[in-house]
Amino acid sequence: MQPQRLKKAITDNSKKLGNLIDLVNLPSPLRDFLGQSQISRLGCFMRVWSYIKTNNLQDPKNKNVVNCDEKLKSILLGKQRVELVDLPSLIKLHFTKTPPKSN
Repeated sequence: MQPQRLKKAITDNSKKLGNLIDLVNLPSPLRDFLGQSQISRLGCFMRVWSYIKTNNLQDPKNKNVVNCDEKLKSILLGKQRVELVDLPSLIKLHFTKTPPKSN
């Protein structure tokens, strides 16, 4: 059973939620990084986060900062260090807006 707040968030923002969970074709840099051609935006973010945790890329002194290795730099605009709050927006840049479907 879902909490009332979560139900309201899903029903009020169903289009935004759909954008997060719909499968999309990945651009070349993300395709190379993830090793697959389609994934949702949410799935992409989760895989990038998993890569960061697995490779201990968080700064030990400041866990809100990620120290990028060469592979991670390839999808984060070549940045050496990235704040965690900026991570979703940097990943989102790879996902182009699709034109609305006409009926």
